[in-house]
Amino acid sequence: MRRLIFPILYGLGGCAILIALGVWQIQRLEWKTAILDEIEATIAADPVPLPSDIDPEADRYLPVETDGQVTGQGLRVLVTPSGLSAGYRRIVPFEVGDRTILLDAGWVELQDDPRIPEEALQVVGNLHWPQERDGWTPEPEGDLWFVRDVAAMAEALDTEPVMLIGRSFSPTIPTVPLPVGTEGIKNDHLEYAITWFLLALVWAGMTGYLVVRTLRKKEE
Repeated sequence: MRRLIFPILYGLGGCAILIALGVWQIQRLEWKTAILDEIEATIAADPVPLPSDIDPEADRYLPVETDGQVTGQGLRVLVTPSGLSAGYRRIVPFEVGDRTILLDAGWVELQDDPRIPEEALQVVGNLHWPQERDGWTPEPEGDLWFVRDVAAMAEALDTEPVMLIGRSFSPTIPTVPLPVGTEGIKNDHLEYAITWFLLALVWAGMTGYLVVRTLRKKEE
């Protein structure tokens, strides 16, 4: 029995740790799901006028309805959205009263890329500050960008560091709206939990195999 104490304790300890990690990931899954549900409820709420004072944290995903004027062709962001081919997001300066913000006016095809009419628009969308830049992001090439960077784009277009991502435009413009959603927010906790539980099962199997081998050696 002395020979069995170490492998049994080692196996039980390893299984306990792996199962605890799996349970922790289940708890993280519940936490992340609650956050995503809250974000989706915020996105789908009734739109409000563009606030005068905007907080990037408190007003993230805030639904907004506002009238304004497109005042330039702005910037192109190279993207390949799900279900669409390669193309550009069009980010244009949008004058609302005595202030100018960034408007994500939607997607256009790479080979097409029509001009965004410099006209008055009524826009329904959501405020957002997407965090897409990382250490591998290339620098912009003129008006061609590779990620949305609100602060840098605002500086380039001389606007407030505020981006309204449109989901509908009146009158319509020659773009496909790419509204804010939760699709890009990772929620891999279920996969992680399954991985930890499977590892616990493998660990238990290896422990059982070690115990059997130990008993056989004793019999020999």
